[in-house]
This record gives sequence, structure tokens and C-alpha cells, in this order.
Amino acid sequence: MQKHLVIIGTVWPEPNSTAAGSRMLQLIALFQKDNYSISFLSSAKKSEFSSPLESQDIDCYSIELNEDSFDTLIQTLQPSIILFDRFMMEEQYGWRVAEQCPDALRILDTEDVHFLRKARETAYKQNRELVFEDYLSDVFKREFAAMHRCDLNLIISEYEMELLTETFQVNTSILQYLPFLVEPISENFTNEIPPFSQRSHFISIGNFLHEPNWQTVLQLKKCWKSIKKALPEAELHVYGSYATQKAQQLHNEKEGFLIKGRALDVATVFNSSKVLLAPIPYGAGLKGKLLESMQFGLPNLTTEIGAEGMHGNLNWNGFITQTEEEFVQKAIALYQNEVIWKQAQLNGIAIINQRFTKTLFETDCITKVNHLNQHLKQHRLQNFLGQVFQHQTLQSTKYMSKWIALKNGN
Repeated sequence: MQKHLVIIGTVWPEPNSTAAGSRMLQLIALFQKDNYSISFLSSAKKSEFSSPLESQDIDCYSIELNEDSFDTLIQTLQPSIILFDRFMMEEQYGWRVAEQCPDALRILDTEDVHFLRKARETAYKQNRELVFEDYLSDVFKREFAAMHRCDLNLIISEYEMELLTETFQVNTSILQYLPFLVEPISENFTNEIPPFSQRSHFISIGNFLHEPNWQTVLQLKKCWKSIKKALPEAELHVYGSYATQKAQQLHNEKEGFLIKGRALDVATVFNSSKVLLAPIPYGAGLKGKLLESMQFGLPNLTTEIGAEGMHGNLNWNGFITQTEEEFVQKAIALYQNEVIWKQAQLNGIAIINQRFTKTLFETDCITKVNHLNQHLKQHRLQNFLGQVFQHQTLQSTKYMSKWIALKNGN
């Protein structure tokens, strides 16, 4: 049987704009390494920053929501595996896939667990501690059902694996821990990048359309004056794609708080900066900006939420802070003290090499995928909750979609 993977994407991947875009290219490389042919389908419009997938031997198709033409296309493609890049894609197309390609393995790449991020956002915006009820939102019910309708779910964070298995009793047979997959860092790496003495200024980076990133920028604005007072020569360069009008309004030359917009060359920006600041107030998954800072040898400051699932029992690539006052103090120390800075840099390299090197995870993941593909019927019999959700939840989604298609004269 030909190994053919179809990916149904919310958007066309933009690896230079979002961590999700980088993650998708890592997954594509993982399957191509195991000789899968790949087709990528999306109803989104491509942008000038979309990755040129065709140049990587990937067939690309534009699809429409609530259109029966999808059924014809997926039947023609006859994939052995279908991967949804978020649970919303499974909701939209999962029932069509189940009808047209019942023997195809269905995988959900969660990106991060959305209901966890939603629960934390709710608690944060109400200025209180998270309680269990916060988890049980509509997002939870939708995502939990989508996860069970799929044969396998890729989970990016150890914390989320623990939450799903221990708190919500999700069977490990439908879960696979798969963090960011990167190349190891060589021993002489620190000799190849600019040293402490040749760097200046603080940096922050993150796609402005992602709400936790915007809240992070607001946190930075609150504590920047105290940092600037101690380090009058320092500036904070805030980078991120899709900078909004409200973000541009925070730009202040006099304060040294500079909204820079999209970083066209992340390597250049990271290699000239001294410290990355990421006081992330809430979120889920793994933070691509913090992983990148370690890859480039750039120490950072973050919060417990920011560092979650990343360092295990290893020392952090800088400092993990709990209060605004501590964040300010540690930012100043990391910026001024070369000994602390160099040790932070080495800590980051250890985290990359021991916890995110792709060879640690690729074989396990592909082995599990191929095993499930060969024993799919038995696997689905054991995932009886999935059958319940498949039967119940999707009836409403399916008939709403059919009604819209009919209404559109399709």
C-alpha cells in the first residue's frame, strides 16, 4: 500500500511568522523521511510568507468549507493517513473523511491543548487562580470529542500529556508525545556566534495575532520603565508579524520601547541582542520563541507558564520569574553579568540537545503511526469512546454542513 499523508491545515504554514508554522514543517519532514508522499489541503488564502510547499514535493490543494467537492477530492487522493492541524479542522472535515476514507488513520496535531489555554485566559482576565471548572468550557467539550474521534493525537508538551492522562483519564493508546523536533547544537557553537561584549539591547518576539503574545507585550510595557531606569542605554525591540494598530501605539522612542514589526531575518536579530524577554502571563503548549532563543544561544527571562514542559530537571536558559519585581531584577542581572549570561547560554544548549533533538522522538512516533495503520480495526474497537463521539457529536456538524452546501446550491 502506498504511504500517502493528507494534511488538512487551518492555514498555509508560515514558519517565519508562527511556531505552529515551524511545527508543521517539522511534521512534514518527519513523514517524508519515512517515504510518505504528502498532499496539503487548506481553505485559507496563501500569503507572501507562506512556505513554498510545492518546492518540497508536496501537492497543494485549495478546498472550501461546507462543499461536497471535498468528498470527491479526498476520495480521489485515497490517503493512508489524514492529519488535522487543529481540532477545528477535524470538526469541519472529520465526518467527511470518515465517510469517504473509513480505513485512513486519522491524526490530530493539537498544536497546544486549546482548552488549557482558554481556561488560563479566563482565570487571568478575571484576575484569579485557575479552578477546575475553568477547564470545562465549550472548547473543552469540542476538543475532547475531536481528540477521541481521532485515532492518534500528537501532544507537544509533557505537562499536557500529564493533564490529559491523569486529570482527564485519556487513554495513552490515542496519545503520542511529540515536542518540537530540532537539530542538535554542536560543541563549538558558542565560538561561532557573537559574544556577550558584542551584543546590546533586549528583544521580544511573537505573532501579534496570538492573544497571549499581545498580553506579553502589555506586561513588558508595565515593567519596562523600571528596567530602563537601571539600564538607560538599553532599548527593548519588540518584533512580531502582523503588528496591529494598538501595538503600534505602544511605540515610544524616548522610552526605548520600539515596536519593530516582522523580523525578516530572525538569526540577525537574535545574534545582535543580549537578552530575550518573555513575561508570558498565560498560554499552553511549548513556546517557539523560547526554543529559538536557545537555538541561537540567546538567554531569556520568562514565567513558569512560559517555561512549562521545556526544561524538565535541567537549569533554565536564564531565569524563570514569578513576580514583576523579580522579572525586573533578573532582567537587569542577566543583561549586566557576563558570567550569569554565559551559564544561561550553556543551559539552553543542554535543553535543546537533551530534550528536543529530533532523533530522540522520530522513530517512536513513526513506529506508532505505522503500527496503528496496520492494526486500525483493533485499535478502534478499543477506543470505544471515539465511536460514541463519532456517532453523536458529528451528526449535528454533518447535517449543518450538508444544509449549508445545499443552501449554496452545491
